Amino acid sequence: MMRKRKKSGCLYALLALLTSMLVVCLGLMACAFFIFQGEDVKEQVMDQFAEKEKIPFQQIENVQENIARKYYYEQLYQEEQTVYLEILQGIQENNAQIYVHSSDAKRTNLLFQYVLRDYPEIFWCDGTTTATSYGGDEEYTVLEPVYLYDAEERDERQGQIDAASAECLAGIKADASDYEKILYVYEYIVDTVEYDLDAEDNQNICSVFVGRRSVCAGYSKATQYLLEQMGIFCTYVTGKTESGQSHAWNLVLCGGDYYYVDTTWGDPVFQEQEGEEVKKNLDYISYDYMCCDDEELLRTHIPDADLKLPECTKMDCNYYVVNGMYYDHYDSGEAMAVMNNMISKKGSPVVFKFSNEDLYEEAHKDIFENVIHEAAQSLAQMYGLSQVKYSYIDDKKLNKIVIYWEYEE
Repeated sequence: MMRKRKKSGCLYALLALLTSMLVVCLGLMACAFFIFQGEDVKEQVMDQFAEKEKIPFQQIENVQENIARKYYYEQLYQEEQTVYLEILQGIQENNAQIYVHSSDAKRTNLLFQYVLRDYPEIFWCDGTTTATSYGGDEEYTVLEPVYLYDAEERDERQGQIDAASAECLAGIKADASDYEKILYVYEYIVDTVEYDLDAEDNQNICSVFVGRRSVCAGYSKATQYLLEQMGIFCTYVTGKTESGQSHAWNLVLCGGDYYYVDTTWGDPVFQEQEGEEVKKNLDYISYDYMCCDDEELLRTHIPDADLKLPECTKMDCNYYVVNGMYYDHYDSGEAMAVMNNMISKKGSPVVFKFSNEDLYEEAHKDIFENVIHEAAQSLAQMYGLSQVKYSYIDDKKLNKIVIYWEYEE
């Protein structure tokens, strides 16, 4: 009996030993599996048992209502239009972080710029942002714009802008033509704003409507802001000047055709800072860029390469064309008649804008060698002067000659 128990005991011990060894082996296998497969197991467990963190994408609510005729928005595919609207909504709400459906931080930053180009009324954002993209099952980008004003300051500034723009808009008839509205805004901004590189808020419309001092960004955004309120299509264009300086101007629709408008370059204070000869004639507005075509603009302006712009092929609505100061031929007698007519009215200046360089060169030689001297003699005889003073702007680049007569000795 004892042997049986002992044998039985040995058998049980043997079985126990084998069972232990099997458990150890299985345990080692399990450990090995965990060591080499631990991350996958962890991810599977998270996917199955842990609720995923929900990405707080920006909700789009009311911004679609005013999206019609927004130039940059209309250039985008539908997916990017959604991102654009998310950015717009976030900026309108002054959100510190804007989560959007985009995996490309660089492209998202450009869409941010497109929003600001389409909406000149967004003055509370300084135009800079950081964009960070995240991967994973659902890719997204977080924008963090830089804001200039909190809600209270923003409302205060908005009230000042509304009052100033309302005063401006009250000066133009509702039934005015496209050309009349564009010209009105062009002259209004030139007459009421000083070009100042050190102006506060000079990258937004506050500088124009509140500070009355700005640079090209403020001039162009204010032009866009006012014309849109008048029902005129106008968008914001960025690029460089021929000297390589960053610059901004506008694209407008006038009478069904596209034209460029550069209000900044109409300002005599800007012209003086650029070295043009206008120190004695700071009341002179230049109208070369009051509705001009591609050929005229591209002599001095270079649009950014990322812009898709329509062709501007007409000069019909250019100020000089409309007012009979644009010449596609030259006649010495006609030039003399124009000067005498201006002198008889004690008017100034006389402007000759020529359609091409060859015509300008032909006119330039005759005007300065002959016509201007004959006109000076006419002025002396007409007003009994012993000597006649005059000054002029000779702009070879823009094929333009401007003469200022003085009617007192």
